[in-house]
Amino acid sequence: MPELPEVETVRRQLDELLRGRVITGAAIHWRRTLGGQTPKAFALGTRGAHFTEAKRHGKNLLLHLQRGQAEAGVILAHLRMTGRFFVEPLPRILGKWDRLVIELDRTHALVFLDVRKFGRVHFESDAQTVLSGLGPDPLLSPFSCRNFAASLMQRRRALKPLLLDQSFVAGLGNIYTDEALHRAGLHPLRSAMSLSATEAGSLHAAILRVLKAALSKGGSSFDQFYRTPEGNPGAFQDEFRVYGRHGKACRACASTIQRAVLGQRGTWWCPQCQPTPARRQRSGAGFKD
Repeated sequence: MPELPEVETVRRQLDELLRGRVITGAAIHWRRTLGGQTPKAFALGTRGAHFTEAKRHGKNLLLHLQRGQAEAGVILAHLRMTGRFFVEPLPRILGKWDRLVIELDRTHALVFLDVRKFGRVHFESDAQTVLSGLGPDPLLSPFSCRNFAASLMQRRRALKPLLLDQSFVAGLGNIYTDEALHRAGLHPLRSAMSLSATEAGSLHAAILRVLKAALSKGGSSFDQFYRTPEGNPGAFQDEFRVYGRHGKACRACASTIQRAVLGQRGTWWCPQCQPTPARRQRSGAGFKD
């Protein structure tokens, strides 16, 4: 599933491709892509508006619209597992996995392709109705170390599931959570409230470091699904330290990378770099085989 670096890469490219383009129509080829919204409501909300800018919060893309000089709502998109946007000239042949085609100025189309049909794209007059329950985005201010540490020390949960909770931090997923915990030297089962101020600071820095490094590589592509709107894969998967590397040597200490299931999510860690927490530091959560 695309996480923050991948979605930010998509945002940057869509901002360049769409800014100023006018929506002239939309064809919905998989109704559930609209997440319960009717095709008529989507068309009425978007037709005749032009794109002003692409923004993002966590894994959510926000394509802002305007009519004349007045704000006209936002197209809110969540790529989920296999969603992908690209822009193509018209006319075009409908693709097998095209779920939504938004016509632009009658010369191009913004296409949403989604093999597994989990992605969602819909119109909102006010994006805050959807985003209000999300936590801070690490690449947007404010994401201060001080506030992050204070939030950690109020939670008894294990670090891995807590960091995956989008109401705590928006944008982290399985890949970059495992990678950040390794860089911070913290075990996935460590209780958040057991962290010292120094450890919390290390985790904050590790999150930022791994996200920015991934962003510089266009994100991660470990299957055929994630591609940027320009059609390019990411390259950060070549620099994974733990994620997906079960049984391989740790790049930092050469110990064997371990894997288990935590909260229904595959979890990778190095037993040497991320020592098992003492009993008083554990959250109570446990691994499954």
